[in-house]
Amino acid sequence: MASTMKIAISIDKRVLSRIDKLVEKRIFTNRSRAIQTAIEEKISKLDKSRLAVESAKLNKTEEQQLSEESSQTDLAEWPEY
Repeated sequence: MASTMKIAISIDKRVLSRIDKLVEKRIFTNRSRAIQTAIEEKISKLDKSRLAVESAKLNKTEEQQLSEESSQTDLAEWPEY
């Protein structure tokens, strides 16, 4: 971890109880690590879903044409072996 900051949060008793059970089972070293891991995983999923949404906006035909144009240009510039 590069740098950490201490914060205070409010959390439902049932959720905290579940976190404590995971810590007791040594799945996480402590509450902080469990919560940090959960937040990191959620952010990662949100980033992936945002990428999927943005990718869906692309015009497949146009992207294919751009890819083919780029490939043809690149091949012409490659040295012969």
